[in-house]
Amino acid sequence: MVPITFEEAVYRAVQADPRYQPGAYSFVRDALHVSVKMFRDGEEDQHVTGQEMLKGVLRHGLDEFGPMALTILDLWGLKRGEDVGNIVYNLIAVGYFGKNDGDSIHDFAGGFDFETAFLEPFAPSSARMGRDQ
Repeated sequence: MVPITFEEAVYRAVQADPRYQPGAYSFVRDALHVSVKMFRDGEEDQHVTGQEMLKGVLRHGLDEFGPMALTILDLWGLKRGEDVGNIVYNLIAVGYFGKNDGDSIHDFAGGFDFETAFLEPFAPSSARMGRDQ
């Protein structure tokens, strides 16, 4: 089987599932690299779990877009962990990503609330203190 380029994979995935913008696919691919560095640095196995992937999504979103992360991800169709899982599995379906036997799209369920996680770091400290009490 001839490997396909990322651009071709995104094109095929968007044709099959138009809920997500091409930028979402690039973001998720880059977040995967962040996740691998966070959880597998120096290890030969580059696989990460769905929940580890979501932690990489959060870190990458905050680092890349700061207080605009939630707005940008929302424009691309990424509103919750399940959307990240859909993108990953769309890329698996077109042959760009692989998966292990125990992997499931359900591994991306839950995780964190996008609105809270992407906005709270930028909330005024008085607003954060009120929630902590």
